[in-house]
Amino acid sequence: MFQGHELTLRVLYRLYREVEQDQDFLTSRTATSVYETFLLNVAETLRDMFPASDKSLGRLLGEAPYLSDGVIKMLECLCCPESKEKHDKDIQIGDRVTQGLSAVWNLIFLRPSSRDRCLLIVLQSAVHHMEEVRMKAIRLVANKLFPMPSISQKIEDFASQRLLLVLDGVPSLNNVVSNESSNPLQKDMDLVMPSSRGPLPAASVNAECLSDGVSVKSATTSSISEAQRCMSLYFALCTKKHSLLLRVFSIYKSMPKAAKEAVHRHIPILIRTIGSSTELLSIISDPPSGSDDLLMQVLQTLTNGTAPSQELISSVRRLYNSNMKEVEMLIPILSFLSKDEILGLLPRLVNLSLDKFQAALVLIFQVSPHSGDSLTPAEVLISIHMIDSERHGVPLKKIMDACSACFELRQIFTQQVLAKVLNQLVQQIPLPLLFMRTVIQAVGTFPGLVDFVMEILSRLVSKQIWKNPKLWVGFLKCAIQTMPQSFNVLLQLPAAQLEIALNKNPVLKPPLVEHASQPNIKSTLPRSTLVVLGLVDDPQKTEQAPQASQTSVVVSQTSQSQAADTATSVPDQATEVTQESSAVS
Repeated sequence: MFQGHELTLRVLYRLYREVEQDQDFLTSRTATSVYETFLLNVAETLRDMFPASDKSLGRLLGEAPYLSDGVIKMLECLCCPESKEKHDKDIQIGDRVTQGLSAVWNLIFLRPSSRDRCLLIVLQSAVHHMEEVRMKAIRLVANKLFPMPSISQKIEDFASQRLLLVLDGVPSLNNVVSNESSNPLQKDMDLVMPSSRGPLPAASVNAECLSDGVSVKSATTSSISEAQRCMSLYFALCTKKHSLLLRVFSIYKSMPKAAKEAVHRHIPILIRTIGSSTELLSIISDPPSGSDDLLMQVLQTLTNGTAPSQELISSVRRLYNSNMKEVEMLIPILSFLSKDEILGLLPRLVNLSLDKFQAALVLIFQVSPHSGDSLTPAEVLISIHMIDSERHGVPLKKIMDACSACFELRQIFTQQVLAKVLNQLVQQIPLPLLFMRTVIQAVGTFPGLVDFVMEILSRLVSKQIWKNPKLWVGFLKCAIQTMPQSFNVLLQLPAAQLEIALNKNPVLKPPLVEHASQPNIKSTLPRSTLVVLGLVDDPQKTEQAPQASQTSVVVSQTSQSQAADTATSVPDQATEVTQESSAVS
């Protein structure tokens, strides 16, 4: 602690009285110069000779008669170092910044006449290019200064102006540092001084909007860092005044890519801090257009590892039931919805991109103590099969992909689950269009289901599966895939359908004939089936053979008789001609 504090104050007040009492301009200027020089020299000595943790500097400046521009400049340099390279010798640069900010905070609180100038120093530090400096100042502003009614609006205006800068595109870090170091205080004085405070400048918007998530391929690391520099103070204020968050949602769609990435880096910490506040729930219920990606991140953060409040669930429901109807917004709370709600949403969920549907699928099976009767995997897969492509407006390819996505979750859609699904689907009237595709996938994924699948195929024979051309093709494909187990099922087909199947799929006939040739099997097959397989002669063909032979003999005899008659009639005609000739002659 500085031992000469009281003596220094006596000297300063003596010099100050001389400045006030001397009416001569030249003498007054000289006295002022002496006062300012003395105060600055003592302040610099306290800064350089004492550790950063010492409070002597702040105490002196708080009790001095008035603060000169030189002292303010010294505080600015202490709180806003130009670059880290210039302070390599001072290994306690962070502590020095803390010392300066502590002194400035003391002046803002104790000296109203210096409040605006000192406030601007802190605000400049809060957007400093060095993160260590910036974060120290932001904590001071958010925790100590922003709650002060006399300066809170000035702080909010400054932070808002910095936030809006990102709409013009994020400048490079070096350019910003160069521009601000030339005149760091005067540049933003109009935002802090009451006489010049006015409406915030309108920001020109010329940014590329993102339509499907946030892409930062063209955003450099420096531009993202610069966007964070501009936004960090505003986000810190949002933790104290939650209604400020609406501005972020409102301008999100107009932000360039780097700014959007910076926002997405800030959001998780911010949302975890404020939680499901009333202001945030209001935004969720009616978000500004173009903020879908930001809203999704907010919802994911609010539901990540914790059960959402009923107020949050209600807000998301209101959002979905509005004109938006974006089912994607419901994904974070799926595990907290009722069974009937999820089943009603299933067609819309299936219509999402595959990765989003897979994410939704996992969430559906996260058991929530608040969801009551939860959906089973079997119910989900059965419901997917029940989706009508035309009626629900879901492409068939999407439904097929959804079924395949279920098969990829083998820990959820187990062999037992699939057996239950197939057993219920085969009872549907009519059979679902994708039923045979699912049967083939099931037996391919779980070969242990083959015996059960044979029972399914046998039931399909009794249902005359051949009357449904599309399912009939799948039936035969499944039979080929499951040979030789499927042979007994194929032999249950009526002879006509078996013959058609063998003609369309020649690969089936040789092994099936070999199988049916076994005495114990052949004896159980109807003759018509054996005929199709070529294991016995066709009786109709056998009867037709003698008839064809007899017909050939009759035809032959008839031909010979006709030939003889023709030969006999020729001489008779010749005799008649001779007789006629004789008569004429």
